[in-house]
Amino acid sequence: MSELKVELENEKKLLGALGLCARARKLVFGVPMICEAMKSGGKNAPLMIFEAADTSENTHKRIADRSAYYNVRTVRLNCDGATLALALGKTSSLGAVAITDEQMCRMAEKYVN
Repeated sequence: MSELKVELENEKKLLGALGLCARARKLVFGVPMICEAMKSGGKNAPLMIFEAADTSENTHKRIADRSAYYNVRTVRLNCDGATLALALGKTSSLGAVAITDEQMCRMAEKYVN
């Protein structure tokens, strides 16, 4: 599955939409938790993954390989992990977050090319 990108002017809106998802408790935070959620499936299975721009090559490959295997869409953001965390009300840097709700996923897709 190909990696999607976000235009700079839509990124602020997308981060706001991800903030709504976080308040609705429809996000999985962090790469290890996302990989575990993909593996276990169920109602908390990720539908779309948003990866920070500053993740390491190894982390990027891990997310790309897992998302291709489990057929989950991946979006590479232009912001770093600290900005992503700040938008979601977290204090430490985040490598990635994943949406687990179909309606929230549709809301966020509006801002992705």
